[in-house]
Amino acid sequence: MPRSARLDAPGVVHHVIIRGIERRKIFRDSHDRNNFLERLSKLVPETNTSCYAWALMSNHAHFLFRSGDVGLSTLMRRLLTGYAVSFNHRHKRHGQLFQNRYKSIICQEDIYLKELVRYIHLNPLRAKVVSDISELNKYNYSGHSVLTGNKKCEWQDAEYVLSYFGKRVGASRKHYITYMEEGIKQGRRPDLVGGGLIRSLGGWAEVKKMRLRGQDRIKGDERILGESDFVMEVLSRADEKYSRQYELKNQGYDLERLEQIVVEIYGIDKKELHLKGRQKTRSEARSLLFYWAVRELGLSGTSLAKQFKMSQSGVVYSVNKGERLTKEKNYQLLE
Repeated sequence: MPRSARLDAPGVVHHVIIRGIERRKIFRDSHDRNNFLERLSKLVPETNTSCYAWALMSNHAHFLFRSGDVGLSTLMRRLLTGYAVSFNHRHKRHGQLFQNRYKSIICQEDIYLKELVRYIHLNPLRAKVVSDISELNKYNYSGHSVLTGNKKCEWQDAEYVLSYFGKRVGASRKHYITYMEEGIKQGRRPDLVGGGLIRSLGGWAEVKKMRLRGQDRIKGDERILGESDFVMEVLSRADEKYSRQYELKNQGYDLERLEQIVVEIYGIDKKELHLKGRQKTRSEARSLLFYWAVRELGLSGTSLAKQFKMSQSGVVYSVNKGERLTKEKNYQLLE
């Protein structure tokens, strides 16, 4: 069966799994693990990704990410390609390191974030890399030790996760540890890594019919973990996004045409879009351009940063500002 296209959009929570080809090791020692984490420490902030949980085993790894404006694929491509080249060079090997492409599952945050943090952070214990929860508390290659306060990790958003367990850090850590201990007896959780909608039902047309018959607890396919309303919303947004991008590109919209539209709206010279500084009109024009380029045409924020000689965080800020402008002033590319 052909693989489904990935669903990737800014601000979405993903459970990501990577595995070694033929179940082989992707981390042979601490040097490899530290190399991988060093790359993550640079790429997570560069791509404006949020990391809530992670765990490294010998032949696979799990992560819980919220994608930034460039989407998850940019982070994973740079991370896995760079690491594979480094690993092969160090161990004098050739060929593929990872099993096919990484697996990513979009997750309904309000229902599954805590469950997934626990599932991911208990992986070393289930795999018997550590013998008990006290060893897990100090394990260096999992985000669990960060949440317990035993390790620091600037690129992991521990504060956000702990906010699910209480308002004060000390109390929330205690509640988190109790929550983790309660999860040990649950064992493996296949329901958290597979999604729910069985394709043999006959596709989404059949699923919609089932919903009309009151069967509302159907969950997503392997790309989505959530209840039916969430699943339908995600797929609907994805369809709208790809259909709109195709329509815009089919009508000849590209970055150059967007620039022309923006300078006409703001009555400025095209060269001003590339000038540095925070002059109000110029800043708004560039923000509108970046929003349309990234969100409407699907252009890379990284490429825009290079072309306009800006930081990636500056592009992200401009995209968000451009989104507010389009809502406030009702700017539209297509009626």
